[in-house]
Amino acid sequence: MHDDDYFDERVAARYDDDAAALFGPEALDPIIDFLTDLAGNGRALELGIGTGRIALPLAQRGVQVQGMDLSEAMVAKLRAKPGGEDIGVTIGDFATTTVDGSFALAYLVFNTIMNLTTQEGQVACFRNVAAHLQPGGSFVIEVGVPQLQRLPPGETIRASQVSDTYWGFDEYDVAVQGQISHHLSIGDGGVDRFSFACRYVWPSGLDLRAQLAGMTLRERWGGWKREPFISECDKHVSVWEKLAP
Repeated sequence: MHDDDYFDERVAARYDDDAAALFGPEALDPIIDFLTDLAGNGRALELGIGTGRIALPLAQRGVQVQGMDLSEAMVAKLRAKPGGEDIGVTIGDFATTTVDGSFALAYLVFNTIMNLTTQEGQVACFRNVAAHLQPGGSFVIEVGVPQLQRLPPGETIRASQVSDTYWGFDEYDVAVQGQISHHLSIGDGGVDRFSFACRYVWPSGLDLRAQLAGMTLRERWGGWKREPFISECDKHVSVWEKLAP
């Protein structure tokens, strides 16, 4: 469904440093509050658990977290952190990998649903999540809204972030909903480039995937603080509920 080389040893080694701003309380606390509220006293399943940015603080709040991830290198970074050994992780593609038990909450954050580069893979992911959720359970996705309206006619590349030490560019192929995310980090050793393919998806497309899996949209926000989702939002946080049989 997706390429495990995206997050190999080289990327895993620097991932936390490159995403340092996402590990601070200002960024993390609203996410953990949101997910803790939905989990209640139940278990949580994180798809694409990575180095544990969300799982570790969520576990510290008393939520039992189980993870899935295709990258052994990223999971090794999680294991090396305090509390990392206490979180169960299954290595595999989160579109098809299964684990024992049922969950009150499943979640995919930070555009990770886009790592599934086919429509079939994204549909399979929703069905896989539904199979793991208990009736009434919640599936949360945080993902960007495609910024195609910002592309001038004939252009295919848009800068996502530019600073003195980092350049990010998104390259679009609208015929197949394809996107290549290019990242260039500038340091003492020169320029380090990292690119990977993904597949953007509209909110309505996610709702259809949920419907096919037996889930329905419960809420959609413009961010983790439950900001209203409006046309100008560049991302959304959506919650689908698994329907009773």
